[in-house]
Amino acid sequence: MGLKKVKWYEPALVAIKVTAARALARFLPSKGRPIVLVGGNLGEKYEDNASVFHTYLMKERPDLDTYWLYDRRTDYVKREGIDKAIPLGSFRNYVMFFRADYSFHGHSILYDIAPGIDPYIHLNKKTVMTHISHGIEGFKKILIQPEDVPLLRRTDYFNCASDYERNIKLKGWGFPEEKLITTGMARFDRLEPDSPAPEVQNILVMMTWREWLFGLSDEEFMESEYFRRTVGLLDDPGIRRLIEDRGLKVKVALHPFMKRFEPVFKSLPGSDRIRFVSFDEISVKEEVIRADMLLTDYTSVSWDFLYQNKPIIFYMFDQKELEEKRGTYLDLDGDLYGYKAKSAGEVRTLLDKITAGANTNPWYGKAPYYFGYFDGENCRRLADKVIGPVPSEDRPPMMAGKTVPAE
Repeated sequence: MGLKKVKWYEPALVAIKVTAARALARFLPSKGRPIVLVGGNLGEKYEDNASVFHTYLMKERPDLDTYWLYDRRTDYVKREGIDKAIPLGSFRNYVMFFRADYSFHGHSILYDIAPGIDPYIHLNKKTVMTHISHGIEGFKKILIQPEDVPLLRRTDYFNCASDYERNIKLKGWGFPEEKLITTGMARFDRLEPDSPAPEVQNILVMMTWREWLFGLSDEEFMESEYFRRTVGLLDDPGIRRLIEDRGLKVKVALHPFMKRFEPVFKSLPGSDRIRFVSFDEISVKEEVIRADMLLTDYTSVSWDFLYQNKPIIFYMFDQKELEEKRGTYLDLDGDLYGYKAKSAGEVRTLLDKITAGANTNPWYGKAPYYFGYFDGENCRRLADKVIGPVPSEDRPPMMAGKTVPAE
């Protein structure tokens, strides 16, 4: 199940680039500092753990030569002023892949670090490769494709948010214990723990994807329960009336695979309080801070809301189908950390309760079980564990427990 379309000639082109890049990398002089490559979100966005960790390295680790990898079809690198960025699939990309001392990816080496590298991953014996994930695992069991096997085997470390997630990767994924490191999720360094809004006014709606919907025609997809239930929820008269009466603002972030159906959603009865946006129009890492609550099905973004002690409604209309076709590590009847609904009517009742004054997450007491750390030091721990601490000559002097600029 490829996440990006590959043109017929690209595998041969990758083979040529890999051969030439590997040969050139052997003769290029050392840069003097360890080379680090960071990539995430298939290079399409500066989001999730990968972007937060990259920002940390650029600001706090001058002892490293750090690069971001991006999809050349996007413009966010220029728009956001990201320094030292390399286009994925470029010849330079493969040269740096063989020169790198460390790499960190959020999804896959194949999509975040070096496109088409799976047949040649064994040729890189130098780089220490770390999977930092895009969010905490739990809702969906791992789905390993044939091309993933050599990449997972070659990966040196898999980061974990807590002992809870480490247990999933150890027993559920079957990964070797020595490859699992628990340093916390980088993206939580941007969040303030236990920081609910005084009142719930801004609602973020995000629904995840089901891989069994791939390959359906437009007509078949629009007949699917997933599509009908999502549209039905957003078009429910009672929910729309509640939104108007309470003066709520709702932002619906459509999944990237829903892009071709955006006109359907945007043709729903107009409301200046409900805004539909595609995934490439928003910054999820900003929205989880702006929003006062989350309405979702199974997205890992829900962990960000638990961390902040914000309310969550899990709209699980197809729980049985998910459990049968994909499976989950969480007990969806006993381990959830938010309100659960199976119908639009139940969602409406819960929204009424939450927006009437229930501005916190009643399950916040579970947070320490799912998160190993709340100190905003996850990026530092990850870098220290994989790369090592900042050399003493690069570390600013300390006075009275505070960092002061070096002279």
